Amino acid sequence: MNCYYHPKKPAVGVCKYCQRGLCSESLAEVDDSLACKDRHEKQVREINYLEKHNLLRAGRFSSAFIKNAVFYALVGLLFTGFGAYQMRFLGLQAIFLLAIGLFLLYAAIVNYLESKKY
Repeated sequence: MNCYYHPKKPAVGVCKYCQRGLCSESLAEVDDSLACKDRHEKQVREINYLEKHNLLRAGRFSSAFIKNAVFYALVGLLFTGFGAYQMRFLGLQAIFLLAIGLFLLYAAIVNYLESKKY
């Protein structure tokens, strides 16, 4: 690949913004990334900022899903246990409590699996 701006020179890197090949004369280093010198430095800084910001937010999403999973699991176990205990006394109401408990346990599993995506 040759430099986009100097076609007779071989490219030593690619601009992070426009993906064009760059020789050593036409590149600028921006936060460990390459950009077209005097053309795309601002845009590459913005891309780098967004990448760092998105990684930080992804970590926060993961912890929120874990917190939800723990909460749903505890409440689901409480409802399921109480429904099972009340089975001989309440009948249909106990089945309703069991269903709520099982649904909350399902929600806990879904939230836990969703946290693994981030």
